[in-house]
Amino acid sequence: MGQPENRSRRGAVESELPPGQRLQRGWPVTHYGPVPKFRPERWEFRVFGATADGDKRCWTHEEFSALPFSTVVADLHCVTKFSMLGAEWGGVPARTIAGLAPPAADVTHVMVWAEYGFSANMRLADFVSERSIFATHKDGELLTAEHGFPLRLVVPHLYAWKGPKWVRGVEYMTADRRGFWEERGYHNVGDPWREQRYSYQEEPGDGPEL
Repeated sequence: MGQPENRSRRGAVESELPPGQRLQRGWPVTHYGPVPKFRPERWEFRVFGATADGDKRCWTHEEFSALPFSTVVADLHCVTKFSMLGAEWGGVPARTIAGLAPPAADVTHVMVWAEYGFSANMRLADFVSERSIFATHKDGELLTAEHGFPLRLVVPHLYAWKGPKWVRGVEYMTADRRGFWEERGYHNVGDPWREQRYSYQEEPGDGPEL
């Protein structure tokens, strides 16, 4: 009786995976470039670009840490084909930031900026999804430096590269512009359920020309 039950559980898990993904035990470290050194006295989170009032908004690390804390249970799908299911992410919802520093009415996209000038673009609707979160914790523990401490964006319904580690700010945009990996051959939208991995898969309207 044990073997059929195990096969059934594996099938249930596999049914939750987007096409081409495999279930990952543990959390591999994947990133480009060195791990930045965190200096809390110099750290600042900015919202700028096409804001509703035309001004930028900034938080120190202490101020950002004092914002209301929320959790969301969500999966993480890496474009390298591993998926981590059911993690609890804790931090500040992206829509909370958008509420405190609203975008102008004609904003369609955002660029999320991270250390070393790394960036990822996405549609405004993806950014303010109810499950998108600026995470400081995973499963009740502070993120490690290798996994993005002090702050990483998690956008569960997009591939993980759309949620950069070591985030430092958000730029509101009235027209789409490709981010770091999007300029280097990755899909401009990055929906794992549609297996949008690479720019050659893009259809008209998916993004600006390379």
